[in-house]
Amino acid sequence: MEYKITSYNERDTAELAENIESEKFPNMVICLIGDLGSGKTVFVKAFANSLGIDEHITSPTFNIIKEYNDGEMPLYHMDVYRLEDAREDIGIEDYYDKSGITIIEWADMIKERLPEERLEIKFKIIDENTRVLVLTPYGRQYEEICEVVS
Repeated sequence: MEYKITSYNERDTAELAENIESEKFPNMVICLIGDLGSGKTVFVKAFANSLGIDEHITSPTFNIIKEYNDGEMPLYHMDVYRLEDAREDIGIEDYYDKSGITIIEWADMIKERLPEERLEIKFKIIDENTRVLVLTPYGRQYEEICEVVS
């Protein structure tokens, strides 16, 4: 089942991230999909802020993975856009079981390496400010989150 949420501005996107963060659990995986400028990093910044992470959050495009350990739970922020080969082993799967939260930008580029249970959020640009966010849960815990936040 898909859940559609319309975001009319960055604040709406941030609010969704905050609501999902309030339902967090260890080993949570959130997969973000969308074009450049669609709001993926806005989502991650708000999620990290809700976790109590004070560091400045940027997209880890050149690092691929950034770890933030100063919040309520560890946050593993990945941007796999620059991975040249989706089969390249850089240890992405190791993060799924580290008792933190993994958020992956451009997750559609590594579909075969994603865990079976996850929350997928597609960002669709409607106009300069408006986005439709399509949440697709894979697994019961993620279905429950979608029911709460939609």
